[in-house]
Amino acid sequence: MSSDFEAYEQDFGTITADITNKIGRIPKLSGEEKTQLVLNVDKQLEEVRELLEQMDLEVREIPIQSRAMYNSRLKSYKQEMEKLEKDFKRSRIAYSDEVRNELLGDDAGSSENQLIKLREERAHLLDNTEKLERSSRRLEAGYQIAVETEQVGQEILANLHTDREKIQRARERLRETDANLGKSSRILTGMLRRIIQNRILVFILGAIILLTIILAIYFNLRGH
Repeated sequence: MSSDFEAYEQDFGTITADITNKIGRIPKLSGEEKTQLVLNVDKQLEEVRELLEQMDLEVREIPIQSRAMYNSRLKSYKQEMEKLEKDFKRSRIAYSDEVRNELLGDDAGSSENQLIKLREERAHLLDNTEKLERSSRRLEAGYQIAVETEQVGQEILANLHTDREKIQRARERLRETDANLGKSSRILTGMLRRIIQNRILVFILGAIILLTIILAIYFNLRGH
């Protein structure tokens, strides 16, 4: 996970350095070139916001013992992002005023108070728009986390169900094995009992035969 975070850090450093350079160039340009540069910076800022969201998600997956360090780094990147947005907002407001002045021409001087009011309203509108965008991105990130959590939960439940079935099958096999062992034990006990009975009978028959032989020899000797 930390390797992904560091990769995002590198992208963050590269893009923000380019944005800083472009924001500094905006006041020096004019016309279509300036317009294109403003649009380009706005697009890059959106890329940086997405990078910060990805970094935030990565930090949540980092082990707790290492998370504090990454949280601190992420916080500094967010502060840097806020500074870039403020710098860009100032340059964008100045650019909008410049365009408006070009359109109004000489009549702009007589409408200075209205322009100041419009500028304040525009700045306020931009702040609200950016706040809404940030809230929307946080909601999307939260929703994504919720979806991923639900998927993980479903996978865990599926695994538990599979494990339960395996355990039940193992128990059934154990019961069958135990029943077979009991049956085998009874068979072996019966065989052992018959073997002992046969040996006892053989011993008794042998004893009788031996006794008969001895008696026959005894009576034969007495007859002589």
